[in-house]
Amino acid sequence: MANILVVDDEHGIRDLLWEILNDEGHNVELAENAAQARAARLRERPDLVLLDIWMPDTDGVTLLKEWSSTGALTMPVIMMSGHATIDTAVEATKIGALAFLEKPVTLQKLLKAVEQGLARGNLSKPLVVVPLAPPPLPMYQVDSTFLMAPVTADTGPQSSQSFLLDKPLREARDEFEKAYFEYHLAKENGSMTRVAEKTGLERTHLYRKLKQLGVDLTRGKRI
Repeated sequence: MANILVVDDEHGIRDLLWEILNDEGHNVELAENAAQARAARLRERPDLVLLDIWMPDTDGVTLLKEWSSTGALTMPVIMMSGHATIDTAVEATKIGALAFLEKPVTLQKLLKAVEQGLARGNLSKPLVVVPLAPPPLPMYQVDSTFLMAPVTADTGPQSSQSFLLDKPLREARDEFEKAYFEYHLAKENGSMTRVAEKTGLERTHLYRKLKQLGVDLTRGKRI
């Protein structure tokens, strides 16, 4: 989990990036102009900044230059724009920006850039080696088969399920989340309103999440 500062004058972009990055487990601070970005930079000490180039008061390249000249560019900065030229992108990287993302930013490119930015940021931190005791043996046994009890309207949702843990974290998490939402959809007879209340998600966010996971939205509804 990292502290990420998103600087963009477009409300919709800020909300979308907050939703995606928050869903990835990061703490996200939002700023709509350079003044707010300066304050957030001092207050939050972000691990990464996503910085829009075109803003009404001070543009992103000027703010990047300011941070670079004052020694405040201590974190990776990823520039974003839907109208910037190649020259602008090159200028930003020469000043110290780590990468450039063209709007509209795709989910895959955003997450990859953030992952690379955070990895680059960690390289500047001192490496502390702490001797660890041997890990305890697990209290469960994992086999090589992925098993998941079916969720149907006839049998009702199954709360006991098993998952294969020997796989990348993102894949394992997506499989768990899909099973989790399918369970609640079946339990609530396909009611998005009740599932949103149960899971603590806003309805629009919930719908987008279910589509992203490939959940069949009609599966839990009784005929």
